[in-house]
Amino acid sequence: MREFEEGAVLHVRAIAGLHVVTLAWDFAPGQEAKKTGLLGFAIERTEFDKNDNVRERYFIRGIKRFNHKDEGLAPGTPVPTSEHPIQTFQWGDYTAKPETTYEFSVIPVYGKPKLLQLDVASATKIRVSTEAEEGGRKPGETTHDIYFNRGAAGSQAFARKFGKTELDEDDPNSDAMKWLSRGLFEALVKFIEYPSTLPNPDRYALRAMLYEFRYKPVGLAFKKAKNAGVDVDIRYEAQSYADENEEMIAAAKIKGICTPQKSRAGIRHNKFIVLLHNDVPIAVWTGSTNISSGGIFGHSNVGHVIWDGEIAQGFFDYWERLAAPDVTLAPLREANLAVDATPARHTLPPKNRILQLYSPRDEKTETTTLEWYADLLADAKRMACITFAFNLDDFFYKALAKDDDTLRYSLFDKDPGDEFADEIKVTGNSVMAPGAKLSKGDLEFFLGEKLTGFNRNFYVHDKFLLVDPLSADPVVVTGTANFSRPSQNANDENMLVIRGNARVADIYFGEFMRVFDHFYSRYVVKKIKEAGKGDPNAGFLKEDWKEWVPGHFKTGQKQLRREIFMKQD
Repeated sequence: MREFEEGAVLHVRAIAGLHVVTLAWDFAPGQEAKKTGLLGFAIERTEFDKNDNVRERYFIRGIKRFNHKDEGLAPGTPVPTSEHPIQTFQWGDYTAKPETTYEFSVIPVYGKPKLLQLDVASATKIRVSTEAEEGGRKPGETTHDIYFNRGAAGSQAFARKFGKTELDEDDPNSDAMKWLSRGLFEALVKFIEYPSTLPNPDRYALRAMLYEFRYKPVGLAFKKAKNAGVDVDIRYEAQSYADENEEMIAAAKIKGICTPQKSRAGIRHNKFIVLLHNDVPIAVWTGSTNISSGGIFGHSNVGHVIWDGEIAQGFFDYWERLAAPDVTLAPLREANLAVDATPARHTLPPKNRILQLYSPRDEKTETTTLEWYADLLADAKRMACITFAFNLDDFFYKALAKDDDTLRYSLFDKDPGDEFADEIKVTGNSVMAPGAKLSKGDLEFFLGEKLTGFNRNFYVHDKFLLVDPLSADPVVVTGTANFSRPSQNANDENMLVIRGNARVADIYFGEFMRVFDHFYSRYVVKKIKEAGKGDPNAGFLKEDWKEWVPGHFKTGQKQLRREIFMKQD
């Protein structure tokens, strides 16, 4: 959901996803004098129940604080923005709950750190409701259920809550694992077990095509469905993860419903499950989440359910092509392209349907689909957001280095290197964030952070691209492909291209910005530390407005972000 409020002094915008409300604000025309002496903004949040009664009201908290105020607090202690205001023009509330109504009051703050003046008369209030995780199944309509895990074990919140906890990856019901899952594991199990909870479960079937299939609690969910009478057929990757997958299959005692996929060039990289009723496909679970403890509870991932007979049929047909004992590359590629051809370069996807781009689809010497994805990134009018779990192909390098008035965000699992960072920094409109965490002592009053230890690539595993996500005509590209050449010409992959669905775009955008902002600040600290230019005051708020306000109003990424976040169609 998106809302916009024009106050006399402040204009405020809210974009609500599932667990995230992104807020942006700016001074109204003619209110430039309000910049002088500004120490930041306090944000008061009010939560309402289903009957519109106030459930709670408090000032949002942050970690960054004034140097000589509230001294003696333990590292990592959150402080209210009414006492330690936000010194930016955007903020993400990452503690929101799905399907809940909130009101935010954005209040300019003046005075001195120990004698603050909240300018309540200049505040603007905005009311917004977060989306439900389930899109609501409606006959004849395509609906989306979307689940992102936390993807941020290396965080202040995790360090505060579970810093001394030894994680047990085999116990998905522990408080720490539930916090990391944030509903992703529960939704996956619910989808698998759903037909076993219905009358006549023997009329239902599940068809799974899985790369990593090595998390026993999920294997047991399939077993439960099978024991209830559901027709279950799982095809698992038997090259890279053969030993791990088969060890879990044996432990869960589900060998009778599991078959190894035929080995071919490339990797069998899918992670989808089709649900059928009376032999008719009705829904599909897809996304970037591998069936492993690291995929579900570790690095950032999404599970995306689409309730649509046509889309589910497309995935089921793809499943049958891959499951065929005589499957070979050329006929498979031809059949995949027959479902949906890659659109022409520099064109948007169709508005009236979801594109299903199955791989392998391009010839080994061709880069048709990869170039189209890069064109979407380069041709975005206002903003684009993209994730890279592994490599950065030259096509995307060039798109991200494009010098124009479009704000481009790129999120990486690993640092792509100083050459790329230096090149995009020159543009002023492209900014990146590789995965990173804080070590003890990196910033005063911040806790040291640790990861789960479940992953081989530590931080980001999502594979999605957002094109003009805040516009009235957003495009979301999501699935399993790593925006690499093998993902288009050799691997088994699936990508969906969804145009014009603001709900889907708002959910993906909120989660992208949550993870991006989380890693960006840690990346900056890491680079400063590596350069030996540590600033002992870096973790503190500025006490002079001239040290932070002007930077948001001069040419560069901060000004562009402020303007684009507030721009309306």
